[in-house]
Amino acid sequence: MYSQIDSNKRKTILLVAIFLVFIIALGWFIGVYLNYGYGILVFAVVFSVLTSLVSYYKGDSFALSSTKARLTKKEDNPYVYRMVENLCITAGTPTPKVYIIDSPALNAFATGRDPQHASIALTTGIISALKNEELEGVIAHELSHIKNYDIRLMTIVVVLVGMIALISNFFFRARLFGGKRDSNNRGGGGQLGGIIMIIGLVLLILSPIIAELIKLAISRKREYLADASGALLTRYPEGLARALEKISQSNIPLATASSATAHLFISNPLKSGGFSKLFSTHPPIEERIRKLRGTT
Repeated sequence: MYSQIDSNKRKTILLVAIFLVFIIALGWFIGVYLNYGYGILVFAVVFSVLTSLVSYYKGDSFALSSTKARLTKKEDNPYVYRMVENLCITAGTPTPKVYIIDSPALNAFATGRDPQHASIALTTGIISALKNEELEGVIAHELSHIKNYDIRLMTIVVVLVGMIALISNFFFRARLFGGKRDSNNRGGGGQLGGIIMIIGLVLLILSPIIAELIKLAISRKREYLADASGALLTRYPEGLARALEKISQSNIPLATASSATAHLFISNPLKSGGFSKLFSTHPPIEERIRKLRGTT
């Protein structure tokens, strides 16, 4: 489990670094191709950061209200509340607010920008369907998302995706309306410069898709990390593995979930299949169970 955690952290850092290099490369290409300098890159950074600050501070409220989660006190559901409380004592983190979603779907999610401003939500379906050690594994997984600052990381990733979308959109609008492109300043170097420009154009066209794929890769790595961290917290990986098996066997979607909040849940709440699995924010449950059980 420790090696799995270290591996996921390294891979996440690498993916974020690739993201940053990709943005810088796009900014450089547009600066050269359109002769705009690097003002567009600065604009994209500032605009993306400002718009994302709103979701960073208010995103948890949106997620909880959109899923119709209701706040629960200890006296309302002492079984769940004490389980969360005990795991937080073990993890050494503040106890988050506990929410219940009235739904037969088997799912749960955590949200909040840091452990001091965090919430965890569980469906009534998952509370009734899982045994004590299984539900404990699910809650430990969600608490690990909070402790590992995954919400903060994914906010940064969303900023980076937004920057790439803005840069790409600006480029094609500038091309459509003429821009300030200088035919003498298109990369230089004759044939080599032409090849660089073609590669740059292809990457710019595909940049929104590439950005989304990198975001999905980071999201999936954080799910693996939360699985490993949660197993270490409970010291019983089999509990979470069995919970994931029961979750995978349920075909009931969470009606109040949406594509905007799907990445928060322990399992894809939309229960989509086929080609859409390629663009899922979650790794295959079978693979997660295999890793938890340490099998090949």
